[in-house]
Amino acid sequence: MRLKINGETRTYPDGITVQELLDSLGISNRPVAVELNRKVLPGDKLRERLLKEDDTLEIVTFVGGG
Repeated sequence: MRLKINGETRTYPDGITVQELLDSLGISNRPVAVELNRKVLPGDKLRERLLKEDDTLEIVTFVGGG
């Protein structure tokens, strides 16, 4: 299925969850904010929300600095 992630179209297998997508991107161990189809997705929904063809995601990781 096609997904648009941070403005870039990518192809992923059908039936993956947002958490599985984050795992595949190597960012599952970082604090993130996920916007799915222009709505912020609560962190407790990442493991249960299945992605669908043409979903659009904006994923922001948090970076500490000083």
